[in-house]
Amino acid sequence: MKILFLVPPQVHLLDITGPAHIFYEAKVFHPELELCFFSIDPSVEVESSAGLFFSRLTPFESYSLGKGDYIFIPGIEYSVLSDPAFLQASQGFFEWLRVQQAAGATICSVCTGAFLVAEAGLLNQRNCTTHWAYFSRFAAKFPEAELKRNRLFVEDRGIFTSAGVSSGIDLSLFILERLYGQRLAYEIAKITVVYTRRGSDDPQLSVFLRHGNHLEDRVHAAQQYIFEHLGEKLPTATIADQVNMSPRNLTRLFKKATGLTIGEYLNKVRAEKASHLLREGHKLEYVASQCGFEGVSQLRKLLKAAHEMDGELISILVLSE
Repeated sequence: MKILFLVPPQVHLLDITGPAHIFYEAKVFHPELELCFFSIDPSVEVESSAGLFFSRLTPFESYSLGKGDYIFIPGIEYSVLSDPAFLQASQGFFEWLRVQQAAGATICSVCTGAFLVAEAGLLNQRNCTTHWAYFSRFAAKFPEAELKRNRLFVEDRGIFTSAGVSSGIDLSLFILERLYGQRLAYEIAKITVVYTRRGSDDPQLSVFLRHGNHLEDRVHAAQQYIFEHLGEKLPTATIADQVNMSPRNLTRLFKKATGLTIGEYLNKVRAEKASHLLREGHKLEYVASQCGFEGVSQLRKLLKAAHEMDGELISILVLSE
């Protein structure tokens, strides 16, 4: 089974090294995995966006793939993606990519790698995603693609697209789970110290990031305290005391900075953490205790109110009733 990694000019390092390391660790358990690194033009060294150079790369024409093989297309600097000379020089690669996909190979893009897959015409009438910062440019350039916003990764008929950077690691773990089962995926996650495995329905931006884009240091401190003490009862007075504010002032400032009341924010954080823990296979009683609930019924009520839940979470809750 070949796992190919394209190394294009101005590649984002973690987009390629993150997935590559996940499969490297998996190779210890499954030696049949063959990791290969190739380029569009092997006659030149490839400089990454961080200044690290890659050499001794194989030309893409060397590979003829089929069902069971994977091709990872990492993100690169947008200045390269919008360079007509680069796109023209890549026409042979785009044709090769179409041939491999038609032969049954699975294509996986990370971050702006979706632009390269779309340039090959492979995302027309397909659901896909890319990094949130490039939604507008992607939608304008590829109107026939079905762009899904704020999704960690998307699968549609043998093509995966993912949000960027660490989402390539999430996608790689998802593929390993599909190939070899949940136990191996969790073992690799543990080896690589991936704290929380995320799935395709998770948002690109966590609650912490979505509601942390403000300049109020005291509110940031309050949010951090909430994250670190989520398993405890968290009355507003306790949080306010930690940041040296009165409950009334913190309540006002918190809503102004985040757009949410403290109670609404708590519920969102608890729902997000509970979803992760449930997908990892923890019992409802344990999840409830880790999220600050006295019982399972409170947890069920929160999840049903806070989520447009995917099938996996619905099944977990139904089976537990």
